[in-house]
Amino acid sequence: MAGGIWSTTEKSVLPGLYMNFQAAAASAVQPGSRGTVAVLVKGNWGPERQFVEIGSTAAIGLIYSNDGEGGATAYNSLHLALLGGPKKLLAYRVADSAASKAELTLKSGSADALRLTAAYTGSRGNAFRVAVQPGVTDAATLELRLYEGAKLLRTFVSADGSAAALAEAVNADPDNLWITAEALAAESKPSPVSGEAFEGGASGSGELTNEEYIAAQTALEGTDFDVLALDFAADSALLQSFAGFIKRLRSEGRGVTLVVGGTKADDTSSKAAEIAAARSAALNHEGIVNVGTGVKLSEISYSSAQTSAYVAGLIAGQRLNESTTYHAAPFDDVTRRWTRSEQESAVKNGVFILFHDGRQVKTLRGINTLVTPGAGQNSAWKKIRSVRVMDAISSDLQRTAEDSYIGKVNNTEEGRLALIGAMKEYLTLLAQSGVIEADGFNVVLDPAYYGSAPILKPEADQVFLQWNVKLADVMEQLFGTFYVQ
Repeated sequence: MAGGIWSTTEKSVLPGLYMNFQAAAASAVQPGSRGTVAVLVKGNWGPERQFVEIGSTAAIGLIYSNDGEGGATAYNSLHLALLGGPKKLLAYRVADSAASKAELTLKSGSADALRLTAAYTGSRGNAFRVAVQPGVTDAATLELRLYEGAKLLRTFVSADGSAAALAEAVNADPDNLWITAEALAAESKPSPVSGEAFEGGASGSGELTNEEYIAAQTALEGTDFDVLALDFAADSALLQSFAGFIKRLRSEGRGVTLVVGGTKADDTSSKAAEIAAARSAALNHEGIVNVGTGVKLSEISYSSAQTSAYVAGLIAGQRLNESTTYHAAPFDDVTRRWTRSEQESAVKNGVFILFHDGRQVKTLRGINTLVTPGAGQNSAWKKIRSVRVMDAISSDLQRTAEDSYIGKVNNTEEGRLALIGAMKEYLTLLAQSGVIEADGFNVVLDPAYYGSAPILKPEADQVFLQWNVKLADVMEQLFGTFYVQ
């Protein structure tokens, strides 16, 4: 799918819809179409270096386990993302080269008979225990019982007591999520054991470097996502790497957003507002959101970096005619309550914060890190909602153009009118949804290219359009005058 921005001096080569958004030309799309969140996590179990769709909190524990040992973030980060309400949640477990699977070799007498290996790398496999004993009802059979701690996970039965049959029972069981087996001596019979432990499992998250996270960008580029969150407070070098990655994808027509945050120490510092503002200033982009406050939930405190997963889920989960401003959050408190002046500083300096209003925790204002708009931008680019609307229409119009117009409709007056008519129909639906103003939109052939004195005459296969749209917004500031008689 080709697309992105274009310029009069450098024409794109690939066929596609290329769109420039200017301050007087923004638009939107049907609600709920951009709801996929990707979160990079560390875990003690589960698939590594690949995306896994997470549908519930229970699924997190099943796929990645629910422990935080060794700095594992998968359970907490993905749980927070689900609280935000995304349409789809993708997890990507980052691991280094030290990641390994736990193993156990069962013997027949003194000889190796059966090798058991954990299904995934990670320290969780070290908690697996095995008991091997003759069958309860048939002494010719052999039972292998797999435990995690004191919990029985699964029982496997070898019909003839051989290692080969036991390996087949383990590997062919569709409900076995934990181990694989390899018969080392097919006809041998594993000796009875009780409580034999797996060992050698390593999570591969203790020595993670920026390189592992940068390598994840390649996987992200080949995956369909809308909002990305990291699971920790990245240093400035890694932040800039991800910022550059997001900016490049956006320049290529992918309306993706990055959400980041800081450490617990940053969040609770007396200079928290200054630290967060400096982070936003270093990023300063409409496609990047910087969370400045940590939160508390069920007596657990989360850093602003961890809270970024919730904010990512919230951004992706909202309809396009909704706003993240003053959204009621499911938290008990924030880790540090910002003063009124600090809150004002946050809004001015592109910091997304949560606050406690005396009754509940809310988001303050739905803003990104853009403090100084660039050429062709205005204050609308500072709003998360406005940027999502522009991203959504760019994506939808590009898909529509590719599916129904590019390479299919002649570039004649009739063909161009058909294209314009379809675009107007689309904008009419958006106006009915309250995403754009009902009386302020139009689509025409760009007069700069089709007027009496065009700056450039279009080629036979080129069409230049101009969208004129007024974005609808939500009430954020109410001003009133109270007269007392």
